[in-house]
Amino acid sequence: MNNSDKVKVFKAFCDERRIEILNQLKCGEKCACKLLEDVDISQATLSHHMKILCDSGIVNGRKEGKWMHYSINKEGCQLAEDLLKEMIQPCVCQSNNQEDCCTK
Repeated sequence: MNNSDKVKVFKAFCDERRIEILNQLKCGEKCACKLLEDVDISQATLSHHMKILCDSGIVNGRKEGKWMHYSINKEGCQLAEDLLKEMIQPCVCQSNNQEDCCTK
């Protein structure tokens, strides 16, 4: 996973509205029409946030008729959790020279 992909994952969690949307999706799949009511935002704003959430892999979207239905992607959430653990885990170098290990 390159740094650009990592940024997409963390960007998903960096907005109050997206956090609110994720809280709504914890209970299961929801239609965009229901999210519009529950989160009280415009359709254009919802589309913007859902694109970020879907691009990150945290949320899945599926089209049914004219509406999109969204749900939490468990694999994407596991990836985000693993990524965070990897990024904050202290470096354990086999070498006495920390620069050799920590810059890879």
